[in-house]
Amino acid sequence: MVKPEILQELRKEPGAEDMDFSWLEKPAAQRGLRVVPGKRGLTLEDIAVESYGDIPQTTGNQTGRMRGSAPRPDAQRFGQHWPSKAESWSESATMLYEEAVQRQWSSATDVPWQEMPEMDEDLELAMSQLCTFLTQVEFIAGDVPGMFAPNISADHFEVGLFLATQIMDEARHLDVFRKRALANGIGLLQAGAGAVGLLTAQNFVEMTASVHLVGEGFVQSMFRMGELIAPSEVDKRIFRLAAQDESRHVAFGVMHLKHLMDTEPERREEVHTYLDRMEGLVGFVSNQSALTGGGETAEALAILLGGGKGETQLNEGYQKLLAVRKRQVNEYMHRLEVAGLGDRRERMAPRMAALMDTARR
Repeated sequence: MVKPEILQELRKEPGAEDMDFSWLEKPAAQRGLRVVPGKRGLTLEDIAVESYGDIPQTTGNQTGRMRGSAPRPDAQRFGQHWPSKAESWSESATMLYEEAVQRQWSSATDVPWQEMPEMDEDLELAMSQLCTFLTQVEFIAGDVPGMFAPNISADHFEVGLFLATQIMDEARHLDVFRKRALANGIGLLQAGAGAVGLLTAQNFVEMTASVHLVGEGFVQSMFRMGELIAPSEVDKRIFRLAAQDESRHVAFGVMHLKHLMDTEPERREEVHTYLDRMEGLVGFVSNQSALTGGGETAEALAILLGGGKGETQLNEGYQKLLAVRKRQVNEYMHRLEVAGLGDRRERMAPRMAALMDTARR
């Protein structure tokens, strides 16, 4: 029989102090803690109970300590986390994260590639050009939030979780549009300049205003009009699936800016400055915008919308493209109003304002 003192020695790690099991003592404030699954299962909202649901407005936590856990004096400090909740918080983050996890789809198996019809060459070339633009845009749309994710405090981790799903969504969009460009034997065509305006954001608020409110919002409007743009049922399916993802990204950004306007209204002019810059890059009139596609992408859209490149078809296509542009601008203005930035109507870039409907009284 092994002596007790030998067992005690075996339990010790080399150089470790005697065990005291103090970590087994549950804090008094958390005794009786209960979490109950809701109708959607056990969600982040369901576990945001008692102190675990208390999200600090400011935090000094520069470590990897997750909200609710006990601090320790020897924890590594990263020194890069934003202390202010307003800097990155969105009231929709928790719900949108859960939705994103539950609505993941596969470009390999959820798109009926085997049903891809042979199409008129002009339409196929136009679709491949549009997919080239979207492949490039979605690559950047995943890169940009990824640059800011490391700065999210562990006390505001829900935002980091949502950004992870957005990066995955954008990866899948790059994936699906690249596959679509090759599916009928055309491949990628003319690359654009790239949405360079999105890559220069210096803080999270500027990123959200640029990416979610403007860039993602305009692409979402395009996806939602997939019934007009898509020349086949396969393409319609792709646009529907991508649109449901983009809707989450836009909703996150709108609610983030709304939270910012509600809690730090003095930053209104700062946000307007970011929007001034982005609207200057849109370029609906010249059709050379990196955000909406250069001239070749506008021409591709006109061919798809008109059903070909004949004169009559192109005239119809450009008329429908104008309707797409108007919808993009008006949906953008609606997002601004929800975010508490309705005064943007008076200072929107003239070439965009020209497409905006009259304000309702």
